[in-house]
Amino acid sequence: TWNGVAILSRVGLDDVVAGLAGAPGFPRPESRAVSATCGGIRVVSVYVPNGRSPGSEHYQYKLAWLASLREMVAAGPEATVVCGDMNIAPTDDDVFDADAYIGQTHVTPPERAALAELQALGLRDVVRDRWPKERVFTYWDYRAGMFHQNKGMRIDLVLASDPVAGRITDAYVDRDARKG
Repeated sequence: TWNGVAILSRVGLDDVVAGLAGAPGFPRPESRAVSATCGGIRVVSVYVPNGRSPGSEHYQYKLAWLASLREMVAAGPEATVVCGDMNIAPTDDDVFDADAYIGQTHVTPPERAALAELQALGLRDVVRDRWPKERVFTYWDYRAGMFHQNKGMRIDLVLASDPVAGRITDAYVDRDARKG
């Protein structure tokens, strides 16, 4: 399908696992997660389901998938990074206009609660740690020319446990790279 995840490492890949054990599929498991240990750090690369519309079967699939991700991370090592397209804006500060997203996925209380439960495992949002008050976006609707107006959402995240987050010296979104 159109989903895909990857991990690139300069220090090698050990204990590579494709997918999430026990994760739901729609209708079959999709290529939405891969994890590996890289230099003693468990790296989990994800592409969380979009959810399409609140209340839909796709939305329920998204929430169930996030529960499986949380279970997998909870059972893993202390030094962990979960990164990728979460398809959730953590707060209203992570969208250009909160009112523009009322009734849509990516911002609903259940999605944000699922993300908060994942972070409650001790994962810190390393970009927000570095840019606590900045409007930082990672996604812009290409159909409406939103990129050039900087009207976006921050739905791609890097979440790191304290042993890893404490070693990070910088984290940011390079919007200029997207300009091509």
